[in-house]
Amino acid sequence: MDVDLVVPMKHPRDGKSRLRGAVEADRHPRLVLALAKDTLAAVVSSAHVRRVLLVAADAGAVAELGELGVEIVTEPAEKTLNAAFRHGEALLKAGDPGAVVGALQADLPALSAGDLTAALAEAAGRRAFVADRQGTGTTLLLAAPGAPLDPRFGPGSASRHAASGAVPLAQPLPTLRSDVDTADDLGHVRALGVGKHTAELFT
Repeated sequence: MDVDLVVPMKHPRDGKSRLRGAVEADRHPRLVLALAKDTLAAVVSSAHVRRVLLVAADAGAVAELGELGVEIVTEPAEKTLNAAFRHGEALLKAGDPGAVVGALQADLPALSAGDLTAALAEAAGRRAFVADRQGTGTTLLLAAPGAPLDPRFGPGSASRHAASGAVPLAQPLPTLRSDVDTADDLGHVRALGVGKHTAELFT
């Protein structure tokens, strides 16, 4: 089943605050952009992704991501993660009310198109989510066709999504579960194998 994805993005200088110190301070924005580039490169390579809408705090600051084939819009007045997802969902559904819309985090630099495809197949049109490798957060939330996404991201989002009726996907999906919030997370994804943009920062 094909999906349209919403991906939120802070200004690179403000994103990933818990990763500060993983690279030199002046290279931190480059690291944030690299994580997003590798995530989006994997997403757009999937045959089952139709559109990718990047909802950005500052569209100009992430304009280079448009070269990957994603659409970039500015976040709504309510500057929260869930508001960004709802804003992107509304824009995507304006063009196709029956679309399957998904919410994806922008910090999955080891993501493989195969894991994303496997998640879509397992969801099989149900509202479903992929918990992060710690089991507490959410890396991907999928709506049923034409149904509300109802994002509930934030601390403990996996349990909130489950309580709201979303089905937790059970496959291993290691690259889709491995988001990057901390230096330990960064070490984990580097061991998995990150995309070229993130790898270049450590060579």
